[in-house]
Amino acid sequence: MKAVVIDRFGGPEVLEIADVPVPQPGPGQVRIRVQAAAVNPVDIATRAGWLAEQGLMVANGQIGIGWDLAGAIDAVGPTVDQYELGKAVVGMRHLLSAPIGAQAEQVVLDTDAVAPAPRSVSPVEASALPLNGMTALQALDLLALQAGQWLLVTGAAGAVGGFTLELGALRGLRMVAVADPEDEAIVRQLGASEFVARTDQLGAAVRRLRAGGVDGVLDAALVGVPALDAVRDGGSFVAVSAGAAPVPLRGTRVHNVWIHTDGPRLAELAALVDAGQLTPRVAATLPLEQVAAAHQRAAAGGLRGRIVLTLDG
Repeated sequence: MKAVVIDRFGGPEVLEIADVPVPQPGPGQVRIRVQAAAVNPVDIATRAGWLAEQGLMVANGQIGIGWDLAGAIDAVGPTVDQYELGKAVVGMRHLLSAPIGAQAEQVVLDTDAVAPAPRSVSPVEASALPLNGMTALQALDLLALQAGQWLLVTGAAGAVGGFTLELGALRGLRMVAVADPEDEAIVRQLGASEFVARTDQLGAAVRRLRAGGVDGVLDAALVGVPALDAVRDGGSFVAVSAGAAPVPLRGTRVHNVWIHTDGPRLAELAALVDAGQLTPRVAATLPLEQVAAAHQRAAAGGLRGRIVLTLDG
């Protein structure tokens, strides 16, 4: 079968469509025939070697690329009785040094990394849900804000930011969105109460809207200290990338969100998609064979959704 792999770090040219053995599910695992796999910033960071430089992964032989996928179950391992063959699912392959990632024709996952796919959207759209949706959900859990409190979301027009706005609105949060001026309409539609155009003086701009500062920040754009300046003393701050969390000044609680699999919570997100309360966004689709072009387009920025690789599965 075909899979996107690397055996060295570098630019998009190091990506290879390799022929690899078909993986077999073990106890508590399922095999998925992949129909769509989203391209995320973590894929670019893996390929370029940044995650290895940060000590987050071991570079030892072949590394598979890709986290998000949508497809159908085509084999189940021993002890698995909750999924039948042909079941449409979404899942997340989050082991950074694994030899096969989500961008492959077939992928084996633990059942806790899998959930029934939303029925109301295509596999292409569904594949954009797991990583970014779970990141937003787990970041909101870390922030631990209550209904009526104020949350600042940087990168609000992006994938994680958009999901955060929708999930935050469901929790009754009041939110200030930070994005490009042309994105104001979309972030308000997603749930923002207030809008601030991207600026180097973010703290001052937010405090003009919310005297004393907001109760929490989800820093999806990796703004860092300027976003921390917008938080009240003792507030919460969550960064979505390693090395992006600032020093916890003024009694703030600062965290990185370290994404982990959670099948039941992923199923909740899929149900919200079917209820029309959560919106996976796709910027473009390309066949698996054009993965290098997908990396180039994603790295250029400016996308309002994920590029998704399509397969024949």
